[in-house]
Amino acid sequence: MDLRIFVEPQQGATYDDQLAIAQASEDLGFSGFFRSDHVLAMGDGDGLPGPTDSWLTLAGLALQTRRIRLGTLVSSATFRLPGMLAIQVAQVDAMSGGRVELGLGAGWFDAEHSAYGIPFPDHRLDRLDEQLEVVSGLWGTPVAERYSFDGTYYQLADSPGLPKPVQRSPLDPSRAGVPLIVGGMGPRRTPALAARYAAELNLPFPELTLIPAALDRARQACRDVGRDPATLTLSVALVACVGRDDAELARRAEAIGREPAELREHGVAGTPTQVVERLGQLRELGLTRVYLQVLDLHDLDHLVLIADEVARQLP
Repeated sequence: MDLRIFVEPQQGATYDDQLAIAQASEDLGFSGFFRSDHVLAMGDGDGLPGPTDSWLTLAGLALQTRRIRLGTLVSSATFRLPGMLAIQVAQVDAMSGGRVELGLGAGWFDAEHSAYGIPFPDHRLDRLDEQLEVVSGLWGTPVAERYSFDGTYYQLADSPGLPKPVQRSPLDPSRAGVPLIVGGMGPRRTPALAARYAAELNLPFPELTLIPAALDRARQACRDVGRDPATLTLSVALVACVGRDDAELARRAEAIGREPAELREHGVAGTPTQVVERLGQLRELGLTRVYLQVLDLHDLDHLVLIADEVARQLP
């Protein structure tokens, strides 16, 4: 089981907070550091000192890490035009030496759009479809050739499609491209988009009972477009809260405003032994990657515990 660390900086985190946890994640052997792409705190928190832009942050982290993969879970298609997004991500990929992945979603949090004057249009899944097509097309267009696109929402004419990412497309290694992640629990459009464009489908915070059907839909979507389902990585994002004993678990749960029983039911939570068992259940369902949502960015000992007493016990 591949373990990655996932944070929500809009809830209150500086760049230095994110750098510390990204470097700790790298040093401890986690394969990736991913962050949300939001600009407004959710719930009762004040979000101080304020939001940080996801791709500007990842550009900084690209220069201050060495091995760990970096990305968004997920960027909102409403925040950036696809041509500019393709340029930004390709540049960060080069800065990182080819360690970037782009999670891209339709956008859903209306309040943050209103708060910062960002349009929140209708038909966002249709727009996401076009964005995935455009970023893939720009990256995959051979150097010295031109890319054009005439969609309902986006039109590009004679674009040189530069710069190119360092990486090759997982779907077509003859072309440049960054691994794309499509996330969501939608029963039809989400798996279809993942099958057409993505290296990975991520299920965000699902009930365990819903996972098998979601994975079956993803595999069928791949078969529908003539793709081998084994080429689509299947992952899940779940909140993590681990303690050596019940008292430590309760302390960590209180620090993030959650109840231990609820975390055990819906997340990756409990003692190290219990968490290993939960990850084994997820593996048996067919998942090969878990994004551990870490909500207390100042508790680096939490990461040490997971690395030392959970990750090392996994097959």
